Amino acid sequence: MAQTPGSRASSGSTGSRGHAENIKKVAVTMPRQQALFMELDQNRPLAAIVQDICDKWTLQNVEDYALQFSEPSRQIYITEHSRTEIQNGNVLQLTDSPSRAAQTIIDKLAEGNREDKIEALKNLSMKCSDATFSHEFIKKKGLKLIIDYVIAGNKSFNGDPLMFLLRSFVALMEHNVVSWDILEPEFIKQVATCISGARAAGDGCIQPSLEILESVILHSTDIAKMESMEQFITPDKIVPYMQSSNADVQQSALALLNAMFIKSSPEKKQKLAVFFQSKTFRSGLSAGILEKFNSIGPEMGHQLYIYQRLMLNMYEGRMNTGVNVNDAAQVASVNKSIEDLRKVAFDFSDIAEVTSGQARKSAISKDLKKLGFANQTEPVQDFEAAPPGLLALDNMTYFAQVHKESYIKVVLENCGRANEQDCPFVQASIKLTKILCDLLKIGESLYDDEHFYYPMFFYVDKPVEEFFSYCIQTLNRTWKEMRASKEDFSKVLSVVNEQITRALDKNQMPKSFDQFKSKVANLAYPELKKIWEAERQKKDESKAQAKPILELREIIKPEITELIRKHRLTYLEGGSRFPKFDNRGNRIKNRYQFWRLSPNHKAFHYGDCNEKEELSLEQLQNKVSVMEIKELVVGKNCLPVKNTKRMQPELAFSIVLESSRADDEVAHHFLANNDQEYMIWTDGINALLNCKMTSQKTRQDMDVLLNMEVKLRLLETEGITIPKEPPPIPPMPANFNFAYTTA
Repeated sequence: MAQTPGSRASSGSTGSRGHAENIKKVAVTMPRQQALFMELDQNRPLAAIVQDICDKWTLQNVEDYALQFSEPSRQIYITEHSRTEIQNGNVLQLTDSPSRAAQTIIDKLAEGNREDKIEALKNLSMKCSDATFSHEFIKKKGLKLIIDYVIAGNKSFNGDPLMFLLRSFVALMEHNVVSWDILEPEFIKQVATCISGARAAGDGCIQPSLEILESVILHSTDIAKMESMEQFITPDKIVPYMQSSNADVQQSALALLNAMFIKSSPEKKQKLAVFFQSKTFRSGLSAGILEKFNSIGPEMGHQLYIYQRLMLNMYEGRMNTGVNVNDAAQVASVNKSIEDLRKVAFDFSDIAEVTSGQARKSAISKDLKKLGFANQTEPVQDFEAAPPGLLALDNMTYFAQVHKESYIKVVLENCGRANEQDCPFVQASIKLTKILCDLLKIGESLYDDEHFYYPMFFYVDKPVEEFFSYCIQTLNRTWKEMRASKEDFSKVLSVVNEQITRALDKNQMPKSFDQFKSKVANLAYPELKKIWEAERQKKDESKAQAKPILELREIIKPEITELIRKHRLTYLEGGSRFPKFDNRGNRIKNRYQFWRLSPNHKAFHYGDCNEKEELSLEQLQNKVSVMEIKELVVGKNCLPVKNTKRMQPELAFSIVLESSRADDEVAHHFLANNDQEYMIWTDGINALLNCKMTSQKTRQDMDVLLNMEVKLRLLETEGITIPKEPPPIPPMPANFNFAYTTA
């Protein structure tokens, strides 16, 4: 086995585990050179190791060379920071240093012929994902050269060459080395022409162009530049790309529209909201994305979540605006809406025939009382409290206008009940609106890692008002089923809240309002009582306090714990896909890793994948030994959570590895796709580390399995009352002279 000088481990210390962990057995290759098999000492400087390899191959100018991982999906330079990723059995390659590679590409772009430039651009688009190379390329003013080429708009650089240019630019800017404010309006204009069709750019240029414009909007601090951008690109130019057959293009198009909305002024947001809620836009969204794919990926799901959150938050203003009795214009507008509600419900009344002012006022007051206003003299004062503010009035007005027959039915049903048993429609609507605002989290800020949304809201232009219209009918029906009176108001609202929450179960989310209506109908109060009773019985069973049962449970518990442990490890063997993070805990956009536990439970294997790919154990080239894991860190203590306040800590965890250097802590960071995956993985890692499994799922599984096992073992005692305490032991007899006779 060929070895480089000074790279082999000292024979006198091979018995030391700490020293042995620093030695990695790897191969090093280079075109036209014989492969080297070496023991790489992680304690030696990389420069010294590269020097040894160059000496072995008699290469001059050592500074022109550097080591790189050789896997097609991970051809990145090895630095002092990333060298910790080197594992036994890795094949490394000696290649041009980042500085030399960057200069070669820049020279070809500046002075080469067209073929050389295209080849250089293609090479550049592949190398830009490497942070080390990108820093060198930008330092040598390569980024400026790319920008100049885009601005020039050279027709010979349309199609694939322009695609390589734009992709390279996106990758370079993702490293956050330079500010987005360096871009001139002409650059933005040229990129925008790729989307508007003014430039024959080619299909491959669309996605990076959309991504560039999104980043300009989100990250540029130049307001004037932002305003000038509206001259080049408008929402109607972007919407057609939501019908694209390319999911990445669809995602980038929606992300750009979301960015335009986020950065718009309040006045422009109102106009954009009207456009986003238009039938044309919603039809494109539903037909192009929601109904086109069987499953929505997490990145697209995140953009749909943002879009819906932005639309729901447009209700925040009305929700937080109560009636100001000193604002004459506002009071007049609210009074008009109240009068419209009264007329729709009681248009058959004889108020029009009343000529006396006092009599008419009295008749109107009676109608307002029937509607459920607390203040019949000054009904506008019912909407002073915020939240829900004037949003409650908007909901009632929509219900009366769009669902007129249902509105009249609800109001008249309450008018036919006794005074103590009628459900005050207005008061119920105000309180229900407050419940819906809390449930839909109106006004909540955006989260970077959230991808939950309500599909049914994409099919209507007034989602909250439509949602309210179904829920107020549910409240009226539940009031009847409970035979409630005004004293039961809070109880009824609690039940309705439970019905709505269960109908919106994330695991069986209704995709349309018809499905929601059907699910709520199946959760009528009598049925809900049965569900509660079943849950109560289950809870009572789990809380059995009989001492013999508790002792039996303690005897069985170790067996159940081992069963749960095996389940967790089996799940880890099956593997999961996680978003990829760099060593600093920063999430790498649109990059994922697949992790599996080896069948012998001694190591984790992992590798890069796309957002839908599942890799076999043989495809995972990297691994982390379980013995190398120092500890499991979860929640707010994870580095990615510390780096950004917008990441939900409930799904984050990290495994910290034993490090050969005290000042160099190595960790792998994870963000689970859901609560269950998070709990299973953290349980499994704790089990491997011989730590207690503490998740809520473990407690639930333990309760279910323990109860089942206890029931099985107590089948023969059915019908026998088991005392809470064992019977007392009788006293000792006076003597032991027992007599017995035999037949």
